[in-house]
Amino acid sequence: MKILDSTGKEKGTIELPIQFKEEIRKDLIKRAVEVIQANKMQPFGSKPDAGLRASAELSRRRHDYRGSYGHGISRVPRKILSRNGTRMNWVAAVVPGTVGGRKAHPAKAKKILSKSLNTQERKKAIRSALSATLKKEVVKERGHIIPESYPFIIDNNIEKTEKTKDIKKILETFGFKEELKRTSVKKIKAGKGKIRGRKYNKKKGILLVVSKDCKLLKSANNLPGIDLVKINNINCELLAPGKIPGRATLFTEDSIKKLKEEKLFI
Repeated sequence: MKILDSTGKEKGTIELPIQFKEEIRKDLIKRAVEVIQANKMQPFGSKPDAGLRASAELSRRRHDYRGSYGHGISRVPRKILSRNGTRMNWVAAVVPGTVGGRKAHPAKAKKILSKSLNTQERKKAIRSALSATLKKEVVKERGHIIPESYPFIIDNNIEKTEKTKDIKKILETFGFKEELKRTSVKKIKAGKGKIRGRKYNKKKGILLVVSKDCKLLKSANNLPGIDLVKINNINCELLAPGKIPGRATLFTEDSIKKLKEEKLFI
């Protein structure tokens, strides 16, 4: 595969490792993403005694003080709302459907939300997602606007880029101007999500894969929709956001070499 420098000129070629020759398995990729998302979830649920704190034990026995015997009312748990002498005014409580009552089937904090995946299955899913990033038709089908020269590998000097405006200019030189414009658009969500720290719907754009800790990890972080990751930390959620494979991905030359030499995900 051809290697492009920061000016968009071809400077050589590189042979892709075996990880990019895996068959695209959408079912495996979907399962791997679901496991990652499940393991990021925080346990949630209502308090176990929520709705059960009212004293709603109503006696049905004859002669019991404050009992409901002979009043012709249904056998629903009730608490005393008010009283006038020995006359009690009850109101239904505790049961679902009553004011302040318990939930019928509440979320339980003790529920185990995490999932697991076999190691070989996870590695195969990553290899499958990697190979999908190089298929032009799959990437276009996902909605990315890519140049005619895609796919290609980028020069290592890009890892030294310090400023956001510089990396933006380089990506535009590669032909991703329309893609950057697409991911810069954000929409306000409908519903309550927007008052819970999730105000905007944002689109996923290019994934930049580097070989090590570098200045690019900070400089490109401000570009909307763009994610950055070291090759050894890559996963299916980054390669296939929303469980859909074929994300537009740019690998640096050293990241490809590291993938091959260290035999990652094999």
